[in-house]
Amino acid sequence: MADDKKITPHDQQDKKQRWKGKNKGGTPGVIYGLAFIGAAIYYIQHATTFWGGVLGFLKAIVWPALLIYKALEFLKM
Repeated sequence: MADDKKITPHDQQDKKQRWKGKNKGGTPGVIYGLAFIGAAIYYIQHATTFWGGVLGFLKAIVWPALLIYKALEFLKM
């Protein structure tokens, strides 16, 4: 039983610091994920061919970039 290590409060603090900040930004990720699913369903539903569906899936991945591009184009920036 010489291999058993006792966990000290210092070790517990180190463990907390290592994990601190690993889950930041969860809400935007969830919002993007739901929007991706919605966009994928929209684009795939409106596709008339298989390759149209593949293109729709790819559009669903990059829709935020397209949205920002169109918004900046509209605002003439």
